[in-house]
Amino acid sequence: MMNAEFTQHAPRNTFPIGVFDSGVGGLSVLRAVRAQMPEESILYFGDQGHVPYGPRSMGQIQSFSEGITKFLLDHDSKLIVVACNTASAAALTYLRGRFPAVLFVGMEPAVKPAAEATKTGRVGVLATPATFQGALYASVVERFAAGVELFQHTCPGLVSQIEKGDLDSTVTRVILEDALFPMLENNIDTVVLGCTHYPFVIPLIEQIVGKNVRVIDPAPSVAKQVKRLLEAAGITNQAQGHASIRFFTSGDPSEMKSMLPVLLGESGEVESVTWKNDREII
Repeated sequence: MMNAEFTQHAPRNTFPIGVFDSGVGGLSVLRAVRAQMPEESILYFGDQGHVPYGPRSMGQIQSFSEGITKFLLDHDSKLIVVACNTASAAALTYLRGRFPAVLFVGMEPAVKPAAEATKTGRVGVLATPATFQGALYASVVERFAAGVELFQHTCPGLVSQIEKGDLDSTVTRVILEDALFPMLENNIDTVVLGCTHYPFVIPLIEQIVGKNVRVIDPAPSVAKQVKRLLEAAGITNQAQGHASIRFFTSGDPSEMKSMLPVLLGESGEVESVTWKNDREII
């Protein structure tokens, strides 16, 4: 249900874009959307009360994603970005079935551009277990990775490090070295980031892999798709300048607030929300 007061007094093109993730990883997508469409208002929901999504069941993730989608629609979102690879793998098709009139953009592992870019035919993929096990990843590999050898790693503990803002410590480096050194030994020349948290450690990844290995961040392509869909629907915001961002979390708002300058380069207030039976947000 739309917010009646907002709906009565504002045209739909001025409505915000809704963006959600299990935590702060989706801020990498928000950052890309902000760079390409600074005039668009954004609602960001970090489900930090449930982070990480990776070990959870598909049913749980679908339930969380549905509850968050309803919340964002209640706040007048004109398009929903599922800025989480795990949620996209588990729930994107489900959400499109539940909300057929809603525009959704999800995350797809960037295997296609990696397969097109590689010269050695060997590509590293960093993602969560749920992403690797999902049908979406299998479909992307089947469609685009013929003749390319993929080396996969789940980077255990990396999401938690990034949630803490620990982007370049020894612990974070060791997690990445454990993933990347075996890949480098197998002559990869491209690394795909299959989790929205991981772009925040691109500088550290680039230190480890060196200048001859390309690191693919999917966020700019996701932002381009958001813009395409808004333009096709005729609901882009025509205003000039930077629009507002509202941040929500199901976790500790002070923790997310402290991460905004670190991960997003700007500060903001974070509003607290509460789950009811893990199905409804109040």
